[in-house]
Amino acid sequence: MSEELVKLTIEGVEVSVPRGTTVIEAAKEAGINIPHYCYHKGLPIAGVCRMCLVQIEGAPKLQISCATEVAEGQVVRVFGEEESKARSSVLEFLLINHPLDCPICDQSGECELQDFTFDERQGQSRYNDFPKRYDPAEQFGDDVMFVANRCILCTRCVRFMDHAAEEPVLNVSERGDRAFIGMHPDAELNHPWAGNVVDLCPVGSLISKDFLHKARVWELDHTDSICTGCSQGCNIHIDTREELVVRLRPRANEDVNKFFMCDEGRSNYRWLNSGDRIEAPLVAEGGSLVASGWDHALARVAQIVKGSTGDAVVLASGKSSNESLFFLRELFGEFDLKAHFRNFTVDGELPLSGVEGLALREERIPNGTGARQLGYDDSFNGVSNASIFLILGDDLEGITPEMLSGAKNFIYVGTTLPEAARNADVVLPATTVAEEDGTYVNRDNRVQRFSQARTAPGMGRPAWWAFAEVLKELGRGDAVDTAAEAFDAMASNVGAFNGMSYSTLGKNGQKLAESSAGVSK
Repeated sequence: MSEELVKLTIEGVEVSVPRGTTVIEAAKEAGINIPHYCYHKGLPIAGVCRMCLVQIEGAPKLQISCATEVAEGQVVRVFGEEESKARSSVLEFLLINHPLDCPICDQSGECELQDFTFDERQGQSRYNDFPKRYDPAEQFGDDVMFVANRCILCTRCVRFMDHAAEEPVLNVSERGDRAFIGMHPDAELNHPWAGNVVDLCPVGSLISKDFLHKARVWELDHTDSICTGCSQGCNIHIDTREELVVRLRPRANEDVNKFFMCDEGRSNYRWLNSGDRIEAPLVAEGGSLVASGWDHALARVAQIVKGSTGDAVVLASGKSSNESLFFLRELFGEFDLKAHFRNFTVDGELPLSGVEGLALREERIPNGTGARQLGYDDSFNGVSNASIFLILGDDLEGITPEMLSGAKNFIYVGTTLPEAARNADVVLPATTVAEEDGTYVNRDNRVQRFSQARTAPGMGRPAWWAFAEVLKELGRGDAVDTAAEAFDAMASNVGAFNGMSYSTLGKNGQKLAESSAGVSK
């Protein structure tokens, strides 16, 4: 049955939205962002800030758009004189007690109070004093600091802990002009998803100690990506400053992670800044690895593949992209191939209790589903009498040198050079998820794109590019220059990805055509 639509007019723009939609959400369909503080799509409606007041034709007074549902034929005015004056008055009240410490506030540059004050031209107050003063800062938990003077009592943090985390450790203590955000005397804000209160805070009141004083927001570049912490596949922003990853933040995708991410995923970025990187291809000569150019190294790999027959074994990281895994299989298509991927699991999940389908999952890799769809398994027990053994990725924890012996030729493709890979015949410098474009498949069979956020050090290149170049060297393929070309080649050869294209995945991803494994034709 089709969804019933309601037609209304907002600022002269006619829109049709499903019945039950709030005016504030309907306005977005008209390209209008109604100013607000307490409202957040992922939280219960509170209606306490009064910033989103609008004029609805026929209503006796201004209405809060966050709690008012659309009606057929409704005419809404957002930017008229009366509405603007009301918002200006709300801002004046908020700024009475708000300290003007923007130059030292970490929220400066992405503060909604700053933005709306500028938009509403509220540049002065009729008050000269700041009557309300609290202690400068309070520790709320391991990573969350509370600066009470900046708080505007939007209650987003309280509602998140009450309804999303279902651990009500925060509240609004006292009433009236004495009200403040309080914490349970016998608790701390150390819930495994507590970092989301920092993202939710519209001002600089709740801040992350990990990000504190690291950068000004206008110095950062923001890139859409996927969290590599588990198989949930949370959508994130990677924020970089001068080629360093300085923080990860959740990116809204209501099909995957809604608006949130766990604290473990949030802190899982330091490995992306590792300084111990392989910066050039290495080829074994005279018993040691010698730096070379890409042409020589790829020609050596092609020589090894061309001169070998029989068994081949590959062990790929669970962080490897679908494109790299696909071209790796293609490279060894003429061998009796045993394809494995590295899997890491823990007992038990850490759910965000009040949000259905969202948890830090037991499988702590981002692309186990993609690897399985491409014909890889996680049953690696070692190498014995293989013509070629290739490792893709750095996560060799638990892998002993004995498990890697027994292959006539050993190729390593990774970002750093672990001890177990120092006897390789060829070493190729790869890129991390922050340095390349590509895709993962999450636990729900959703294919999702990630994008390059920083430049790879030295001569590092995506693994899919290197494997495609070797195939070209062998006369078994053409050059592949972009992740889009790599994905489209995979989609035309692997059943589960048939009908997809890199361009149509969009920001929210797309479900696989089928859930059964689809190996190259």
